[in-house]
Amino acid sequence: MSDSKKNITGLSDLEVLESAKKHGTNSVEHQKKNHFLNSILDIVKEPMFLLLLTATSIYFITGDYGDGIFMAFAIIFVMAISVFQESRSRNAIEALKKLTQPKCKVIRNSQLIEIPTEEIVIGDYIQLEEGAFIPADGIILSSNDFSVNESILTGESLSVFKSNASEDKQVFQGTIVASGLAICEVTAIGSKTQLGKIGSSLNAIEEEKTPLQIQIGNFVTKMSVIGLVIFAIVWAINYYNSRIVLDSLLKALTLAMSVIPEEIPVAFTTFMALGAWRLMKMGIITKQTKTVETLGSATVICTDKTGTITENRMSLAELYLFKSNSIVATSQKLNPEAEEVLKYAMWSSEPIPFDVMEIAIHEAYSNFESEDERPYFKLVHEYPLGGKPPMMTHVFENESGKKIIAAKGAPEALIAVSYLTEPEKNQILEAMKTMTKKGFRVLGVGVSDFEGTNYPATQQALKFNFKGLVAFYDPPKHNIQTVFETFYKAGIQVKIVTGDNAETTSTIAKQVGFKNADKVLNGDELMAMDETTLQEKVMETAIFTRMFPEAKLRIIQALKTNNQIVAMTGDGVNDGPALKSAHIGIAMGKKGTEIAKQAANLILVDDNFERMTDAIAMGRKIYLNLKKAIQYIISIHIPIILIVFIPLALGWVYPNIFTPVHIIFLEIIMGPTCSIIYENEPMEDNLMLQKPRPLTTTFFNIKEVLISIIQGLVITFGLVFIYQYAVGENMSENGTRTLIFLTLITSNIVLTLANRSFYYSIFKTIRYKNNLVGLIIGITILLTVLLLFVPAFSNFFLFEMVTVSQIGLCILVGSISVLWVEIYKAFKRRKSN
Repeated sequence: MSDSKKNITGLSDLEVLESAKKHGTNSVEHQKKNHFLNSILDIVKEPMFLLLLTATSIYFITGDYGDGIFMAFAIIFVMAISVFQESRSRNAIEALKKLTQPKCKVIRNSQLIEIPTEEIVIGDYIQLEEGAFIPADGIILSSNDFSVNESILTGESLSVFKSNASEDKQVFQGTIVASGLAICEVTAIGSKTQLGKIGSSLNAIEEEKTPLQIQIGNFVTKMSVIGLVIFAIVWAINYYNSRIVLDSLLKALTLAMSVIPEEIPVAFTTFMALGAWRLMKMGIITKQTKTVETLGSATVICTDKTGTITENRMSLAELYLFKSNSIVATSQKLNPEAEEVLKYAMWSSEPIPFDVMEIAIHEAYSNFESEDERPYFKLVHEYPLGGKPPMMTHVFENESGKKIIAAKGAPEALIAVSYLTEPEKNQILEAMKTMTKKGFRVLGVGVSDFEGTNYPATQQALKFNFKGLVAFYDPPKHNIQTVFETFYKAGIQVKIVTGDNAETTSTIAKQVGFKNADKVLNGDELMAMDETTLQEKVMETAIFTRMFPEAKLRIIQALKTNNQIVAMTGDGVNDGPALKSAHIGIAMGKKGTEIAKQAANLILVDDNFERMTDAIAMGRKIYLNLKKAIQYIISIHIPIILIVFIPLALGWVYPNIFTPVHIIFLEIIMGPTCSIIYENEPMEDNLMLQKPRPLTTTFFNIKEVLISIIQGLVITFGLVFIYQYAVGENMSENGTRTLIFLTLITSNIVLTLANRSFYYSIFKTIRYKNNLVGLIIGITILLTVLLLFVPAFSNFFLFEMVTVSQIGLCILVGSISVLWVEIYKAFKRRKSN
C-alpha cells in the first residue's frame, strides 16, 4: 500500500475548483428556508401579539390615534427584539452545525490534508481509516485489512472485507470503516451517491422537544388559559359597569396581556443556544443545544485512560526477553534477542501504522534495527484485532517465498496460543506484573511457524512461539489530578473504563490521586454477573479493566438503572454504543473516530479532559440562570396582574389603574432583563461545590416556586399600600397611577439585583461582573425619568407631577417589598454553614 500511496499525487487546487464547478459539492441539496419570514410568522401566532394587535385596532377604531400609534410602534419594537433574539440563537446553532460537520483525509498536491466532507469533489483521493464514516462513493485503489459495515444500505450487520483486488471494490457514502485503512478515488458525491438518492427525506425529520421545553410550554399554555378566563371575567365586569363594548374589551385586554409570560420561551431558547455557543468558544462542541440541560445533572463520569487521563504519547520503554527471562530498557543498546522481539512486534503491526503504539514500534525499529527489511516484504494475509482478550496477526512474504507470521496483543491472549509450560506462563506473568506496576502498557509478541496458504479461519487456531513483551509508557496529563479533585468536590463520581489491564491502570490512577484505585473489576467478571449484583458492584467499583463494547454498554445501563446521570468519554469505534447510551456522550475531537463523534453529544476539540469541568460548570450555570430568569418573570408578573385585577374586582375608586400602553411598556423593560441580564450572569462561587441537581420531571421545586410567589405577593402588598396612601391623600387617578408605576419600576429594578442569587447577598452579587446589569437598569431609570418629568410623555402615559417625598416613599416601599428576601438568604447561608 505504501507504494501506491507514494504514486498518488491527488488533485491540484485548480483541478479541485474545476471539478466542483462541473459536478457540484458533496452535500444533499435541500430547500433553503427564509428564516426572517419564519420568525415573523412564529411571532404572529403568539397570543401576546394577537392581544397587542387587538388593543391597537381598538385604539384606532375609537379614535385614540396617539395610543394606537404608540402600540403600533411597540408591536414593531417587540417583534424586532424577538427576531434579534431568535437570530442570535439561530446563528449560534448554525455555527455549531458547521463545527460538527465530519472531516475526511484527502490527498491533494501530493499532501495528505484534512478537510470538511462537504469540500470533497469527484476525482479526489480519500484516505479511509478504522472508525470513519465514508463521505462519498468511490473505488478502492489500495488497502490494508480493510472492511466496511454497510448495514445502512444493505441491512446486513456483518462487515464486508474489500480491496482493489476483490470483485466488489466500491465503497459507499454513509457506510462505516470497520477495520484497516484504504485509499479510494471518489466517483459520486452529494445527492448522486447511493445514500443521497434514498436519504434526502431524512432532512424533513424534526427534532423532538426536550422534557424542559415541554414543561415550559405547558406552563405558558396554562398561564394563557388562566389569562383567557380572567380576561372574560374582567370584560364582563367592565361591560356590566359601562355598557361600552370596546372600552370594556380594551380594559380586559390590559389584564390578559399582564398574565401571559411570553418572555419564558424566548428566555429558554436564548439561554440554551447561547450556552452552546459559549461552550463552543471554550473548545466544547455541543451537537444539540438540549445537551446543555443535562450537563448540570451529571452524577457519574466514565472516562477512558489512554489519551484522557494520559497524554496518548506512547513511547517504547522496555522489552521483556522470554529466552533469557530478562527485562531491558530501550534507552540502552539492544542485544540480538531484544532486536528480535522488537522486529516481530513490528511485523505484527500494520505496514502503515496509525495506532499510537504501532507508530512507536515502527519508530523504535527504525532506530535500532541494523538492516531495514520492510521494503522486501509485502502483506499477504492478516487477522484484524479480535478475541477476548484481543490480539492481531499479520503474514508477510518476500519474493523468495520466505514468510513471517507475527502476532501481538494482550499478554494473556498470546500466552493462550503459545507452546508454554505452566512455569513459563508464570514467568511471563511475573514479568508483566513487574512492568505494569511501573504504569507501562504491555503487549505480548509471538511468531508462528505455520506453513502453506490454507490459513485457519481464526488466528487463535495458529500456534505461536512466545518471544517476549513490549512495554509502552504513556505519561499522565499534568493537570488531571486537579480535574479529578474538581469532580469530587462537585459530588460527581469518576470511573475509569479501559481496555488495559488492572495493574497498569491502577498504577497510573494512584499517580494522579484517583480515589478508590484499588476497587477494580475486569470485563469477563462483569459479564458473568447477574443484573442485581452488577447494579451493586457498578456503584462501588472505580476502575473497570479489560473492557470490550458489550461490557462498556452494561456499565452505562447499570448506572442508569441506579438513577445516575452518566457522562462517558470515548474515541474509538468500540465506544460508539456506550457513547450513544450515556446521557452525555463525550468524544475526542483530535483522536476520536467519526463513529465516536457521531454517537456523542459533546466533542472536546483539543482532547483536553479538563474541559469537562468547564462544561459541567457551564451547564449548571445556564440552568441556574434560567431558573433565576423565570423566577424573576413569575415574581414581577404577579403584582402586575393583581394591581390590575384587585381594584376592579373590589370596586375601588380607581378600578383601571393601568392601560395596555403601561403594560406593553413594562413588557419592553422586563423582556431584556430576563433574557439578556440573567443569561450573561457569571457562575456563583459555590456552584461547583454543590451536589448535582436531580434530573426530575419538574423544573422548580415547591420551595423555589413558593419564594417567587411570596416575592410577587409582597410587591403587590407594597403597591396596594401606595394605592391606599394615594387615595387617602385625595390624589387624582393620574397621581395614584404615577406613584404605583414608580413603585413597580423600583421593585423591578431591586428584584433584578436581588434575584441574581438566592444564596449570596445583594452586596456580594452587586460586585459580579456583568456590564449588562448597569446598562439595562440605567436605560430603565432614564426612561422612567423621561415619563415623569417630560410633559409630552407624562401626559401620554396619564401621569402627573409628584413631590420629591412621594417619589422617595415609592422608592422606599418598592425596595423594602423586595429586600426582605435578603433575610431568607442569610438564614439559608447560616444553615448551610
